[in-house]
Amino acid sequence: MYKQTIMRAVWLMCILVWGHCISIYAQSKLDSLQHLGEVVVTARTFQKEVIPVQQLSGNELQRLSSHNVADALRYFSGIQIKDYGGVGGLKTVNIRSMGTNHVGVFYDGIELGNAQNGTVDLGRFSLDNMESVTLYNGQKSAIFQPAKDFGSAGSIYLQSRTPKFENEERYHVKTTFKTGSFGVVNPSILWEQKIHDKLYSSLSAEYMYTTGKYKFRYQTKDGYDTTAVRQNGDVQALRVEGGLFGKIDQGYWRAKAYLYNSERGYPGAIVRNKFSHEDRQWDTNFFTQGTFKKDFSSRYSLLCNIKYAYDYLHYLADPNKDESLMYTNNHYYQQEVYASAANRFTILPGWDVSVSADYQFNLLNADLQDFVYPRRHTGLIAAATAISLDRFKAQASLLGTFVHDKVRTENESAPNKQEWTPAVVASYQPFKSIDLNIRGFYKRIFRMPTLNDLYYTFVGNVDLDPEYTNQYNLGFTYSKSFSHSWLRYIEIQTDVYYNEVENKIIATPTSNFFRWTMINLGKVEIRGIDAALQTGWQIGREFRLNGRINYTYQKAQDFTDPYDEFYGGQIPYIPWHSGSAAVNANWRSWEANYSFIYTGERYSSQANILANYQLPWYTSDLSVAKTQRIGPGDLKLTLEINNLFNQQYEVVICYPMPGINFKLIAQYTF
Repeated sequence: MYKQTIMRAVWLMCILVWGHCISIYAQSKLDSLQHLGEVVVTARTFQKEVIPVQQLSGNELQRLSSHNVADALRYFSGIQIKDYGGVGGLKTVNIRSMGTNHVGVFYDGIELGNAQNGTVDLGRFSLDNMESVTLYNGQKSAIFQPAKDFGSAGSIYLQSRTPKFENEERYHVKTTFKTGSFGVVNPSILWEQKIHDKLYSSLSAEYMYTTGKYKFRYQTKDGYDTTAVRQNGDVQALRVEGGLFGKIDQGYWRAKAYLYNSERGYPGAIVRNKFSHEDRQWDTNFFTQGTFKKDFSSRYSLLCNIKYAYDYLHYLADPNKDESLMYTNNHYYQQEVYASAANRFTILPGWDVSVSADYQFNLLNADLQDFVYPRRHTGLIAAATAISLDRFKAQASLLGTFVHDKVRTENESAPNKQEWTPAVVASYQPFKSIDLNIRGFYKRIFRMPTLNDLYYTFVGNVDLDPEYTNQYNLGFTYSKSFSHSWLRYIEIQTDVYYNEVENKIIATPTSNFFRWTMINLGKVEIRGIDAALQTGWQIGREFRLNGRINYTYQKAQDFTDPYDEFYGGQIPYIPWHSGSAAVNANWRSWEANYSFIYTGERYSSQANILANYQLPWYTSDLSVAKTQRIGPGDLKLTLEINNLFNQQYEVVICYPMPGINFKLIAQYTF
């Protein structure tokens, strides 16, 4: 009954709020946009927040030679990106070695979901319409948020552009065309319209095609060395999204629809001298969502979210095209309904309390043999408090998660789950005149087994327990501005942390080696250091220079089985050392950018032996841009050279990445 009660309460509250929004819309004030606190326009990377945070926003996103969100995230410390083969390959993110499924990805404040396997492909999110990309360890340092925002070990927030108009401006248009290596054809358009003073609209569309073909060097242990061309990496994708943005008295509302449709080949692994693969995948991802926020008084605020999502995936492996394939022609259909209501109460100046309730329904259909058609009801309740006393800040939260699964067949469903998980955060500024902040946090959270983990035919295990994580973090931030020197500001952020992952879900063979099942067996301990430095320079009146450096050290050990020969070894694909650097120079209408990424030595298997040792790799990217006023707008031409030194490397073993490649970008804004 609890799930029905939560669902009815949240839906009723959202319906009442949306009705209230419409009724007072005509009486809204012009200055109500001042409450858009989560829309970030600053170009600085680090903010003085209680939780460790890293951010790229505005022009910084355009300067890093990044094709998509996954590429941009490589410049954050504590991040590992798995890239399965260039432009068309799957791209997933791992924060502080806790696993991809422990990462929450939020788009315009609402989480992107995949109940089937828990993985969000970040390669399908373009940067052309992105205002900021922000990474939080633990959770966002704000208590006024939906309950789901408290429910991940780490969070990535993607904020799309919000229209902003000055004076008599009525519209903004940005058209972009990209071309270059791999047969890339990538036009896009963004149209922002001021309908009237209280209502804006936005329409963004993008098409991308690439052959995905690039040369790579292939070597074997016996000395065989050749150069081959990556095949079956073609991608054809269309993204369209539109939004409405409304102002109301002491608040705002937003509505958005998003569609992504693609066909792609899977380049596959290069093993046993097999260079070509023929399996293909078709995706359709659609969602529509809305947000309403209003300060009803100086003591009470309300935030409501609602969302519907539909995801379709078609995977085809045809032995008529590739004899090594087993015939597979699977179709998967996911639907999600989500609603949330968050309430903030100001008890005293500097003391806020929030209570939020969420409901989410997921279903998964497929045309697999003996499929059980799972349905999942999830209710979440979060209570949180925040105190700010001069130079001391503290936050605490408690999240309750209630999960109920059903299946449409006679098979047994997983038992109900009920979990309560806490988080505590604190920050202190020891010296009033020095911008130094010391902060720390503890968080316990879990991730539910995915529907694939529990119910995938011949593999799933309905008796799985959730994976739990314990996170401990201690760090500091320091910043200082200068007015009479070339160095204008410096910002430093450093954190040391210890994470535990318990009941890790792993796949293991049964009595039949060709039939696997999922079990709770793993335990991982992670110790690490994240460090970041950002500086800004002004030389003369026209020359500006910005630089940033990130470094991560991680020792992520597998303590699953004390009797295992490799007990205590570094977990696969986690390097001990990694880092990045970026430099941006501006002079008049010219701009130059250089970025560098380094991933140190690591192992491709839990067996830390020489056969699985992976050499370090690095890449350098360089771009030069010129902006020229033409007619009513600005034309910006950019030349990018990526992987400048033609480094031959693999993020995932047997999935070679592109060597040196080029891109030409023409962008006209008016």
